[in-house]
Amino acid sequence: MAEPAAPAARPVTAGALRAGVVVASNRAAAGVYEDTTGPLIVAALADLGFEVGPPVVRPDGEAVGAAIAAEVAAGARVVLTTGGTGLTPTDRTPEVTRPLLDREVPGLAEAIRAAGVAKGVSTAALSRGVAGVAGQCLVVNLPGSRGGVKDALAVLAPVLVHAAEQIVGSDH
Repeated sequence: MAEPAAPAARPVTAGALRAGVVVASNRAAAGVYEDTTGPLIVAALADLGFEVGPPVVRPDGEAVGAAIAAEVAAGARVVLTTGGTGLTPTDRTPEVTRPLLDREVPGLAEAIRAAGVAKGVSTAALSRGVAGVAGQCLVVNLPGSRGGVKDALAVLAPVLVHAAEQIVGSDH
């Protein structure tokens, strides 16, 4: 069965939390193939009630960091990235994310890796993704595979809205 298309950006509603999605992929950015992980994340965020537009696709490295920073500056309360967390020489997402963070939230990245390993995906332990707070925004690096994204979203879904609200001191 084909995945549904990513929803268009939702109109701003009172109290809506804005989210952004950044895809780190040299080949998708160059038009070699169409990214399929970003739309999965957009759909999941929309299902959680976030206002979210289409994914921003950038080549690995500094362009990804700039895209994350732009989403944070534009008022996103959550930015999820996909790709660039492995061991290849071009995988630089953690390195461009970490300097943007005011503080890390290591439990999220650890839980994402643990969920993959628990499902029998031993290579999930190789993911170097980080998570943390940049200003009033939660930034989380997800793996670049569709399976890794689905596993990560299953970990994040129960806590994402709560985390975004806690960052600004909302009552919990």
